Amino acid sequence: MPELNPAPLGGAAKLLDTKGGGMVATIVRLLGNNLRQSGILVAFIAVSFAFSVLNKAFLSPTNLTNIILQYSYVLILAIGMLLVIVAGQIDLSVGSQLGLTGALAAVLIVRVGVPWWVAVLCALGVGLLCGAWQGFWVAVVGIPGFIVSLGGMLLFRGLTYITLNNISLTIPSTPDSQGPPYVKIANGFSKGLIGGDSFDFFTVLVFVLAGVGFAFSEWRTRVGQLRYNQEVAPLPVFITKVALVFAVVVWFGWRISQDRGLPYILIILAVFIMVYSTVTQRTAFGRHVYAIGGNLLAAQLSGIKVKWTQFWVFVNMGFMCAVAGVVYSARMSSAQPSAGNGFELDAIAACFIGGASTLGGIGRIGGAMIGGLIMAVLNNGMQLMGIQESIRQVVKGLVLLIAVAFDLVVKRRAGAK
Repeated sequence: MPELNPAPLGGAAKLLDTKGGGMVATIVRLLGNNLRQSGILVAFIAVSFAFSVLNKAFLSPTNLTNIILQYSYVLILAIGMLLVIVAGQIDLSVGSQLGLTGALAAVLIVRVGVPWWVAVLCALGVGLLCGAWQGFWVAVVGIPGFIVSLGGMLLFRGLTYITLNNISLTIPSTPDSQGPPYVKIANGFSKGLIGGDSFDFFTVLVFVLAGVGFAFSEWRTRVGQLRYNQEVAPLPVFITKVALVFAVVVWFGWRISQDRGLPYILIILAVFIMVYSTVTQRTAFGRHVYAIGGNLLAAQLSGIKVKWTQFWVFVNMGFMCAVAGVVYSARMSSAQPSAGNGFELDAIAACFIGGASTLGGIGRIGGAMIGGLIMAVLNNGMQLMGIQESIRQVVKGLVLLIAVAFDLVVKRRAGAK
């Protein structure tokens, strides 16, 4: 069969080109070019399937809802941490910042008696200040983020102890207190909003619309790639992928609709995912972050304001820590001096497992979310099986190590080519 002339056909010719084995070769090349994303998605499906076989309660509506509630704050931290890692930095203080901002919100509500929304705004403001403090030392003074955040981890944890006077503080939930609206941030649901028999119709509708939105977004991306003669997956493969994702999304929505409905925190998380996906992929700031992490010298020579970009990356991290702090204290209905201990490791692990590079310049919000969900599924699944905390820590450590090793192997193979 003669080779087609790609000039008049544009990107579509890449799918019909028989050179290199046709459709099968195209699929193999695409999987190779997206090895991190493809591998992590397959790993997530495999882990979820394994736990669903080992414990039937894993895919129950109640347990699926609990996974969202229990790990939403880690996913929020992972969004901010991804930008830090892509910029070639690291932040070890996010757990301490979470504890400080959550403690401040609880103190303002319980001891000062301010409205819950004022407490939230104050917590967000303190989070921005913490981020600005970190960003100043990194961007202006030039101290590596590892050292700055290590000091910040101790500093903010000490301030958390001072704020709470070294004791836990419970947020009351009596009807006449300021507690319930605040607590509902992480514990509220939409069930019964527009009805449904034995399920929440609003939840199903939201997930159906989310699936449609995903399909439309993927189609627009495909059309844009074809317009610029970029290689895309064959149409049957594309349709299969979109159909599978749509089916999983709608199935998940149907399952949680049978429990308590759509969690408010899931709406908040979805908004952050959409906003930050747009920021990282479609704004000058996002391109600058990737450029700095990919090649700092080239970014400086190209006129990018490296110091300001690094500063705002840490300010943003402080803001996301504050959001996670509010969510965590609302979820627990309390603030503890030790709140957030170890959360920085979960956030960093989510990013690396999700495909972020240890050297910076590479990483996607979607990958970080899948990485965070893998950590959540591992924790939840092993808890259901009654596995001890010590063993769970060992498994999580091995998963992180394997993910980083995988990243290095992919880089070496790409360099060898």
